[in-house]
Amino acid sequence: MTENNPIPPPIRKAATIILVREKNSTLEVYLLKRSTKSAFMGGLYVFPGGVAESEDFGTESWISHIDLSRDQIEQQLGGDTISADEVLGFSIAAIRETLEEAGVVIASANGGSGPDYDQFASYRLKKDLPKDWFRTKIKEENWTLSLSELGRWSHWITPKLMKKRFDTRFFIVFMPKGQTCVPDNLETEQGIWLSPQTALEQNLESKIPLSPPTLVTLTQLLKFKNLNTLKQDIRSRSWGTPIMPRLVPSSGGPVILEPWDPDRNSDIKIDTSDFSNKVLPAGSWFSRIWCDKGIWKPVDI
Repeated sequence: MTENNPIPPPIRKAATIILVREKNSTLEVYLLKRSTKSAFMGGLYVFPGGVAESEDFGTESWISHIDLSRDQIEQQLGGDTISADEVLGFSIAAIRETLEEAGVVIASANGGSGPDYDQFASYRLKKDLPKDWFRTKIKEENWTLSLSELGRWSHWITPKLMKKRFDTRFFIVFMPKGQTCVPDNLETEQGIWLSPQTALEQNLESKIPLSPPTLVTLTQLLKFKNLNTLKQDIRSRSWGTPIMPRLVPSSGGPVILEPWDPDRNSDIKIDTSDFSNKVLPAGSWFSRIWCDKGIWKPVDI
């Protein structure tokens, strides 16, 4: 597969949740380090999320276990290019994956208390759970998934030259009170709460290597100084145009061109020989990311 003659792999649906909280008057996000054994973004820090499974879809099987009506789903989470039924599936996947990877339960059960959440979070760590374990547990124990806590953030589609490709919806959720994030130590190895600025700085220091979408998202979040300003933005936020970056191979490390890069659609070759001098300070807006020995760094044009 080459850039001029791409045969891209099939695109799979996926969902991610950006968990945010405010601590000491500072906005923080929760990041998970993907297992180094992972074939996709292995060793990089990302938000909780993963592939949407067939069991996550099917409105009729979920409608009695969610806290929004179909019309409310359309209003809060839908959009011009996605139906309420489809966005429901993405939402279920996002909630399930966040539980599986971070141990956070975005749901309530009969008034939900601490022990209920702890038991649910522990249950996901059992070995050899059937594929439909999440839906079965929700129904048998009469949980209600809190779709009302989800907000739209962004819609990403993986570059064509990546070995695995995903059509991913990024939701944003304020960390539920009384719960603690606990990595599963299978797909994820470590979890950490950091301010967006600190995470970006530690990425450049090779301490917290970030995935490309995480880099962009954290930079977007810099303008929000607290939860109130972020909440105001989410109320009117739409999915917007899908973010479809372009991956350009280079002997000095691949470069990703974001859709807003002036050369995004040009037939160009990129010389990275002087990119070490073009790395931008943490927090700077950018349109290009360079993979320097496994660390993705924003660079100037």
